[in-house]
Formats: sequence, structure tokens, C-alpha cells
Amino acid sequence: MSTIKVAVLVGSLRKASINKRLARAVERLAPKDIAFEYIRIDSLPLYNQDFDADYPAEGKRLKHEIEAADAVLFVTPEYNRGIPGVLKNAIDLASRPWGTNSFAGKPGAVIGASIGATGSALAQQHLRNVLAYLDVATLAQPEVYVQFKDDGLIDAEGHVASEGTQKFLQGFVDRYVAWVKAHAK
Repeated sequence: MSTIKVAVLVGSLRKASINKRLARAVERLAPKDIAFEYIRIDSLPLYNQDFDADYPAEGKRLKHEIEAADAVLFVTPEYNRGIPGVLKNAIDLASRPWGTNSFAGKPGAVIGASIGATGSALAQQHLRNVLAYLDVATLAQPEVYVQFKDDGLIDAEGHVASEGTQKFLQGFVDRYVAWVKAHAK
């Protein structure tokens, strides 16, 4: 496997999303043989089981992009102690109809950022429960819960201002890359 393709699902639609910044930081720290593809989830219809007979084009696009990837990276904020509805909807669409789970068997990881003290820890646990059911081999350690105390921690291009945060994220990236290489088909 020459280049490893990672499908990145960011659970925030906000233009200045701190989770998108976190994803960009991880991308910048990854080796050149890892290609990050950001999967668009803002245009997806709400999942409805009636789709199962005739899947909508946006759902097919999502499924195709997940299936074309070697691994997945979920970057989630925390909304009311759980994952955002837009991210859950994307997961539901990509894992349906029954028997066509686009995530099955893929290696993955969950990270996230929040302005809160727990830095998306509860949302990540919620997401890990969903991913376990969907047969995503999820990296357990290190856990990445980033608290954004100010706007300068990570900029829009993924530059990390704090040396300690950059070192911590590099440790995550190194473990994630090794995980993906060990588990990718």
C-alpha cells in the first residue's frame, strides 16, 4: 500500500470550527504517505429507512467515499454530552441499508475539541459505542480531548501554537498511523 487514504469526518459544520482546525493539525503532522480526504456531511438528507430501497445520490456519494478510504478519522465536538446530530446522521447513512455498512472492518480513531473542560470526552465515548457496533477497529490510546481556551491554540491551517500540544498530537498521529498500517486491508 503506497498512499493510505483517510476519510475524515468532522462533526462540526461551523466555518471556524475548532474541530476542523484539530483535523488540519493532525493532517500536518502525518507522514506524506497518508492522504486526508475531508468528507462533506453538510448536504446529506436526514436518514430515513424509506431510502433503503432507492438510496439518495448524496447518500451514495458518502458511502462511496467511505468505501474508497483505507481508514477513518472522526473529529467530534460535544453537543449536550453527545455527538452532533449531523455526524450521527452521516454515520447512519453510510452504514445503511442493512448489510451494506461502508465502515465495516476499517481502522479508525476518534478525537475532538471543545471549549469545555472535558474537551469532548463524553461525545467521544458516545461515538466509540456506535463505532464498536459498526465494526470499526478504533484506536483506544492515546485519547485526544483538546480544550480550546483561546482562539490561538491551532490556527485554520493546522499550525499548533503550543509546543506541548504539538508534541502530544504528534504522539497520537504516530500511533494512529501505525494502527492504520497494521489494520488496513
